[in-house]
Amino acid sequence: MSPIFRRTKRKPQERLVTLIGKPGCHLCDDAQSVIEKVCGELGTPWEKKDITQDEELHRAYWEQIPVVLVDGEQHTFWRVDETRLRRELGG
Repeated sequence: MSPIFRRTKRKPQERLVTLIGKPGCHLCDDAQSVIEKVCGELGTPWEKKDITQDEELHRAYWEQIPVVLVDGEQHTFWRVDETRLRRELGG
């Protein structure tokens, strides 16, 4: 019999949320407000990346901004649902 491997659940403080957007984007501002609230309450670090400063991000996401990544994987785009983000982070 082979051993059963379980994914170790990481704490919210061990996760990373990335907001990909651009200046002057009202949906990006809305997304940032939700991210600041949820990450602030859970102690989750987050970062912001500007597609106008990164050609690769621009090519990948320009039609979807704002895009939210959790640990480098796409979580959502356009609108950020506070409850869903909190659940994803384990809070």
